[in-house]
Amino acid sequence: MAAEPIINSRQKEALINGIFTQVVCTAFSNHILVVLTQYGKIGTIISLLPDATFSDISKPLFTTKVLLGKDEGLTHVYDKNLVTFISQASGNRPVLLALALKKINIEGIKAMKEMIKSCQVW
Repeated sequence: MAAEPIINSRQKEALINGIFTQVVCTAFSNHILVVLTQYGKIGTIISLLPDATFSDISKPLFTTKVLLGKDEGLTHVYDKNLVTFISQASGNRPVLLALALKKINIEGIKAMKEMIKSCQVW
């Protein structure tokens, strides 16, 4: 009988807005790591943490924090739009998102989110 891997990882590649885009999703015991790149680099690393206290359990609040890279307001918006569903689907586990994108728009965010969903390891 083959042993279950300790770390699960999946990856996918696609053209989004005409740009070659790669995603790698890796599930660790305490975090989920999502690398989303159009440069082949890690880029900005953002932490998404579910808040310990929230009033309505069906709608937890999330805190984002840039750990490495440029801390811009839109970075936090992209992070929440791209990976909040991962934390919720995995029992409110923290998510680390590494983001290196050339072009971002609403259609691209939707396509990237679907690409991330296709790499489900949580």
